[in-house]
Amino acid sequence: MKTFIGIDLGSTTTKAVVIDETRNVLGRGITNSRSNYDTAATVAKQEALVAARFHLFRHALEQSRVLNGSLEAFVDQLERDFRLEQYLEQLADLSEVCRRNVEAAKFGDSTTAVAAALETLFELLRQRSPALFGRDAKRKSDFFRDIAGADYLAAGEAVAKDAGIRYEQLLNVFDRSIIEVENRVYSGTISKNLLSALERTFIALPETRSLGSRIRAPIQSVIDTDLDETYVVGTGYGRARLPFSKEHIRSEILCHGLGAHVMYPATATVLDIGGQDTKAIQVDRHGIVESFQMNDRCAAGCGRYLGYIADEMNMGLHELGPLAMKATKTIRINSTCTVFAGAELRDRLALGEKREDIMAGLHRAIVLRAMSILARSGGIRDEFTFTGGVAKNEAAVKALAELVKENYGEMTLNINPDSIYTGALGAATFAWRAVLEEGKTAEKKEAA
Repeated sequence: MKTFIGIDLGSTTTKAVVIDETRNVLGRGITNSRSNYDTAATVAKQEALVAARFHLFRHALEQSRVLNGSLEAFVDQLERDFRLEQYLEQLADLSEVCRRNVEAAKFGDSTTAVAAALETLFELLRQRSPALFGRDAKRKSDFFRDIAGADYLAAGEAVAKDAGIRYEQLLNVFDRSIIEVENRVYSGTISKNLLSALERTFIALPETRSLGSRIRAPIQSVIDTDLDETYVVGTGYGRARLPFSKEHIRSEILCHGLGAHVMYPATATVLDIGGQDTKAIQVDRHGIVESFQMNDRCAAGCGRYLGYIADEMNMGLHELGPLAMKATKTIRINSTCTVFAGAELRDRLALGEKREDIMAGLHRAIVLRAMSILARSGGIRDEFTFTGGVAKNEAAVKALAELVKENYGEMTLNINPDSIYTGALGAATFAWRAVLEEGKTAEKKEAA
């Protein structure tokens, strides 16, 4: 099967989208951007191709009609079991790397005790792993470093105390080891993990065991299907670091404009607020960019601004939006500078202002900054599409909707749940066009 892949290497996360010859999205993948950009691009692409497999599983099982009304429950369970298999593989790798690094850490007389504590700790983490991927499990992140790190830290203190060693010694070993594991690519074991996950799913859903051979056949056919990486296009903040030739690179402005057009064909204006920059883009009815504006080097109005505020508040980034939605009034934040906004935040707290009201004011300040960039690009035209990671922040969306209505009147505001993949979708569409409209062929060496 021919596939066309777009990779968007952002400052915070790297995204990938896989589409087929009819431009249907088969899969999406995301990972945290690393210092090793080659690895980030490879992992995001691998995640998108795995998601494509699950898309094809669902289609093949639907065609076979073997599961009738339990199709979604089965595929959902299978995917969670596959993620568990992946996690256990990486956890075993992390355990081995930690074991090797105990000697390098130079713990002296306590080296043996630290090594024994690590064995105890990792056995505990293995036992707790299935609960992390249960049906009702709530994780703050899907990235291995975050999941494993949180569990390691949560269990490590008690293990260290029981072993009579210092907790900091276990932290030292983790810090030495996690980057090596995080930057590893596990593509060679995907098929094995899929088949192991299938057996787990049969155990979790005993009513499907009698259908084993009828379920295995369509799933095995999908596993055996070659997803040919026909053409890959890269974009994003770190696009210059992608392992592609220049012919396979497109600017993020072009990709976000086209991606928004693919999602919403009537799009005229696009606002993308990412981790590192804010882009206001005007496109024509074909998704071709007519004009654009970007923020300057200041982080105000970007995701990094929110990250800075989250650190100041000692909160998770994902907690800011929900907190701001509880506001009963909006505090006016005067400073548009990230550093000065932090100082103003502390002053407001000292004056007794509620955190949720301050958060609402900070979100409004971010959007006001974006509105000025939009005005410089040509204003807002109907339809208006909001993309980027900040588009998932409900408080930012609320502030944007209010300010658009105040300044431009009623407009169609498009926000897609998968808006973070807009740039990658645009890149994948450029890849599709390169082959099917321009007749280009892939250069296998640059497919990350």
